[in-house]
Amino acid sequence: MADAERAATTAAGRAPSFPVPTMPAPPVSVVGLGQLGGSLAAALAAAGRPVSGWDTDPAARDAAAARGVRITRELTGVVVLAVPLPAMATVLDGLVVDPGATVTDLGSVKGPVLASLGGQLGGRFVGGHPMCGTERSGHEAVDPGLFAGARWALCVEPGTELPRWLRVAEVALAVGAEVVPVTAAEHDAAVAAISHVPHLLAAALAAAAAEAGPLALALAAGSFRDGTRVIGSDPAFVTAMVEGNAAPTTAALDRVLAQLQRPRSELVAAGHAVVTRPAGRRPVRIPLERAALLSVGRAGGAVTRRLAAFVEGWVPDAGD
Repeated sequence: MADAERAATTAAGRAPSFPVPTMPAPPVSVVGLGQLGGSLAAALAAAGRPVSGWDTDPAARDAAAARGVRITRELTGVVVLAVPLPAMATVLDGLVVDPGATVTDLGSVKGPVLASLGGQLGGRFVGGHPMCGTERSGHEAVDPGLFAGARWALCVEPGTELPRWLRVAEVALAVGAEVVPVTAAEHDAAVAAISHVPHLLAAALAAAAAEAGPLALALAAGSFRDGTRVIGSDPAFVTAMVEGNAAPTTAALDRVLAQLQRPRSELVAAGHAVVTRPAGRRPVRIPLERAALLSVGRAGGAVTRRLAAFVEGWVPDAGD
């Protein structure tokens, strides 16, 4: 039996149902109302969740207010920091934060944010990263449906207070995401491979195509467009992301370079085997315990529902 299945009980059709939580959900305060923060605030407001927000940009504040977000510097409940990585350490300066509030973030790198905010906030801080977004940015790119079906990494560190982790998980679930329990180190190693290196590869592909000349760029179609889509992202954002996660990104890039040294037929076959590998989903109930939660994330699964004494989710099931 896999580790995730030892820690989580398979949900059988005859298993007793557990009640959903009855305590009222706390309000959410979002700091930074660009694409991610603005989309989160808009989605919560549309779902009827009490949500407030703040941004230094008056236009972003006005756009959020038009979507039903209360604009204020006073933050309470679950406080979500949706700002660029370089601003994370000082973003709460000048704002009034309820001392009992739970604080989370949406940053694409978790180690440096944990070192900074975790040191200030202790177990009140829960690192997070929704795996969604586009190459667009700013409040003009807000989309209330952005998180539907997305994976949302949520850090469970040794000092994380699980009741606060659950409150942040509820926010992610409320906007349609699936929660993946991880540690900050595990997150940073994983996203280096599947997010940060692809940004570098897209830049390299575009630069190499430009060197091939105007004819090559004029003939570029779907595969080139898909492979280079993310170079439309803000270069400062990408630079902060890859430099903030330098060691895992370097290790992941080295693995890619090693793959490129393989015979081309082997490389193509190996890549297609990964992309086309079938996997079903085995439903599980997971106790509210750090090791059990992390086992689900490490198995490639996710949490999809909060119950009173458990959470429900799934782990991959390749079949017999």
